[in-house]
Amino acid sequence: MAAQSQYEELARQLSAIGAVKREMGRILPPDCPPASAGVLTLLDRYGEMRMSKLAELLAIDMSVTSRHVAHVAERGWIEREPDPLDKRSRLLRLTPSGRSLLAELSERYTASLARYLDDWSDSDVGRLNELLARLRTSFGDCRTRAHHEPTTRTPAE
Repeated sequence: MAAQSQYEELARQLSAIGAVKREMGRILPPDCPPASAGVLTLLDRYGEMRMSKLAELLAIDMSVTSRHVAHVAERGWIEREPDPLDKRSRLLRLTPSGRSLLAELSERYTASLARYLDDWSDSDVGRLNELLARLRTSFGDCRTRAHHEPTTRTPAE
């Protein structure tokens, strides 16, 4: 098990990742804030879905999800169609315009990462990818639970 000081440093590093995320957010078009990009990315990854499922995946309230959905729908990046199984609900799906925007965003992100990490070796970038994937796996699906219950051990264990 890592020393307490290593976990403290990891907490500082993870907190500082916010600055990296903000910098990466600056490459987004002005009319596509990070939350909108998140909506589009989830619809691309999981396919059409109801707003309730999107809110669950975003781990935010339905009213906030509704504002994000309205924003992307107004720009023609998604469609809202009646759910044939429940006419009260709507299914959200990407439009060709939304897919095109996602492709552009992917190119921008990739180019930006390549620019910022141009002095990193392929091995270092690969290792970072492996470690970040492992970190996410260790936390499980953070969207569907409020927190990870710590394991408690008695001194005798």
